[in-house]
Amino acid sequence: MPRWRWVAYLSAALVIMPLLVLLFSWQAVDGEIWSHLLQTQLFRLIGNTLTLVVGVIIGVLILGVSLAWLISLCEFPGRRWLDWALMLPFAIPAYVLAFVMIGVLDFAGPVQTFLRGWLGSDFRMFSIRSTGGVITVLVLVFYPYVYLLARSAFMAQGKGLMEASRILGQTPWQGFWRVALPMARPAIGAGTALAVMETLADFGAVSAFNYDTFTTAIYKTWYGFFSLQTATQLASVLLLFVFMALFAERRAQGSKRFPGIDRPRQGAIYRLRGIKAALATGFCLLILSIAFIIPVIQLTYWLLRSGLNDLDERYWSLIQNTLLLGAMAALMTVTLGILLVLARRFQPVRRVRSAVAVANLGYALPGSVLAVAIMFAFSIADNHLLIPLRGWLGEEQPAPLLLGSLFALLLAYLIRFMAVAFGPLDTSLARIRPSLPEAAQSLGQSGWRVFIRIYLPLLLPGILSASLLVFVDVLKEMPATLLMRPFGWDTLAVRIHGLTAEGDWARASLPALTLVLVGLIPVIVLIRRSARR
Repeated sequence: MPRWRWVAYLSAALVIMPLLVLLFSWQAVDGEIWSHLLQTQLFRLIGNTLTLVVGVIIGVLILGVSLAWLISLCEFPGRRWLDWALMLPFAIPAYVLAFVMIGVLDFAGPVQTFLRGWLGSDFRMFSIRSTGGVITVLVLVFYPYVYLLARSAFMAQGKGLMEASRILGQTPWQGFWRVALPMARPAIGAGTALAVMETLADFGAVSAFNYDTFTTAIYKTWYGFFSLQTATQLASVLLLFVFMALFAERRAQGSKRFPGIDRPRQGAIYRLRGIKAALATGFCLLILSIAFIIPVIQLTYWLLRSGLNDLDERYWSLIQNTLLLGAMAALMTVTLGILLVLARRFQPVRRVRSAVAVANLGYALPGSVLAVAIMFAFSIADNHLLIPLRGWLGEEQPAPLLLGSLFALLLAYLIRFMAVAFGPLDTSLARIRPSLPEAAQSLGQSGWRVFIRIYLPLLLPGILSASLLVFVDVLKEMPATLLMRPFGWDTLAVRIHGLTAEGDWARASLPALTLVLVGLIPVIVLIRRSARR
């Protein structure tokens, strides 16, 4: 069935198109703007980005691996519920945690105000508006990537390996460094790469801290210098950092692979007692409190104090726009995802598999990069093709058709979140034995009837999971929505950005808490899947 090949090829072309546009943007360079960037910002942007990446790598490795080790191999009070509770920070967008931390820990915030009243007016605490502050926020939001994958890797290693290391005289600490950690390195590397790519893609948190990175520079160049081409060129520089993260992740995945030589372990190996058990429970509770419990309590306090004043008609229009965008993007993405998983099954040749793999690389592209690439391509199409064509057809003063359209924004969502939908769909399809559709075809059922009666019912759990994950990711997406939304299509994320830019934390609590509650849904799905496994 050759048509399945074209589904894969066209999907791969959607991802390749922004990359080609980024290269095409260098055909002409605005020397004045680039001279200004070189003299004032560019080297600082590179230094800030590298500092942020290194800091996040160190932080997520320390938190993610240590928490995964405690939860998967040690027994201590609260371990069972902390096992899933430590995934809850997944539900908080980075930009929400950023403005909560600033509101709580800033000079005029409740913590420093209380300490000055207790210790004297001369007391000065560290400044949360610093490099360390933004790194701390991103680490608290992204450590679950490493925690989840490292925990699964430690659990899959089996009990016999660690017992063998103890028989050979290894202490638990030596067993961790010499046995467990090397075997879990590919999973830890994959989780770290995801955290790095999310860090490079972040716009809301760094803008809340006024910490200039490439994502903020792209926004300022577009809306400050009104130069879409220079913004696209900056996006191509940011993409180099993304490719470096992808390359490092592939090396981590391929450099160390260990066969599963033992059955997966069901219980803990080390039983902690006394002060060690108390320290383990306290450490896990401390991270959970800072990353999830305290921010939710603070948002609720702000909401009850003044945030309910914004519960008006405008807020409901924001809800409507946000839900409508999420629903449309989920429908488009999941539909194409179904076609991709079927294409790889019906045409399992190397070219189709490669095209499907390329189509799933969009998640590595930051939303700001996709936004400027798509808008640059659409501006060229409008100015050099559609507007002259519509003028030739007799339309007076034709306006751009693609630039700033809803279609452009949905296309960005489709490219970025295809990998999010593909995973659950591919897992569901793998459970459908080929003998089932073959039996239906032998009974005279046509291709569409086989799909509707066999594939669709069995794919339904994966379709629901994929739709939910894409829906929530679209709701929380800020850079692409902020840069590409059509006029009048403000969303909850855009509203949060506008209010936090003014320092109005209390009013931002209403849309922020709404996103947190919605974000809990996929986290619960993830927790249930992890429990079943």
